[in-house]
Amino acid sequence: MLNTVKSQKRILDKFGIEKLNPMQEEARLAIQSGKDIVLLSPTGTGKTLAFLLPIVETLDAGCPEVQVLILVPSRELALQIEQVIREMGTGFKTNAFYGGRAGSQDKIDLKHRPAILIGTPGRIADHLRRSSFPSGFIHTLVLDEFDKSLEVGFEKEMTEIAAALPNVSKRILTSATHAVEIPQFVGLNDPLFIDYLHEGISQLKVRTILSPSKDKLETLVMALCHLGNQPGIVFCNFKDTIQRVSDYLTKNNIGHGCFYGGMEQVERERALIKFRNGTHQIIIATDLAARGIDVPEIKF
Repeated sequence: MLNTVKSQKRILDKFGIEKLNPMQEEARLAIQSGKDIVLLSPTGTGKTLAFLLPIVETLDAGCPEVQVLILVPSRELALQIEQVIREMGTGFKTNAFYGGRAGSQDKIDLKHRPAILIGTPGRIADHLRRSSFPSGFIHTLVLDEFDKSLEVGFEKEMTEIAAALPNVSKRILTSATHAVEIPQFVGLNDPLFIDYLHEGISQLKVRTILSPSKDKLETLVMALCHLGNQPGIVFCNFKDTIQRVSDYLTKNNIGHGCFYGGMEQVERERALIKFRNGTHQIIIATDLAARGIDVPEIKF
């Protein structure tokens, strides 16, 4: 127990965190209890660290196989979690597999298998079909932002993955919304619900702007001009809409970047760099693509 406390303090020091917030502490203790967990908390409250800290404690350094599988809806979230684990400095290997990543790179990484494998459902399901790695050593399954994976149509793949893991004893689901029911295929056993969504109500100021016309582009430009030179994200439901909005902002001399699933990885990274360094104050993004983006200075 003493070593665990020291290890946790060392990890928190790496992130400049003095102590866990109430949600993280409750989640950590709940996961340590061995129960299946459903963690509901607003985006940006630290869910990733909340489930990673107790999960790392369960890893067997003598096991050369994948022990923990984390499923995520997007490449960005997969890469973010991979980065967090590496910054924790646990000594355990981790890799992120996702659509668009070279299959040859996956093959190289699986020669020395990661203790923690993060991936999008489509890519992980494909590896399990090919028996790229044994699934019998996986004892913990995490469905991070499971509502988004369902929303974009990954239910079939997640069902297939859950059925292919015979020895999972711990299941952790996270979400930032109440909107989606817990899927049956996960097989939760008397789960413990940790709900902090109410904590996020006062953290967000919502302003409704009524547009005089059905086409809201002119209203959007007026709103952006009113907000002034502040970093913000404009969300669109579809990438086709992003192009239309982008063209209109360009026409009105409003600098911006774009961020969506169909972009090449190098283009995404370039857009984020320009956004973070202030070259572009506005980024237009789809909701799914934006999952995993960490921009603390954002104003709207």
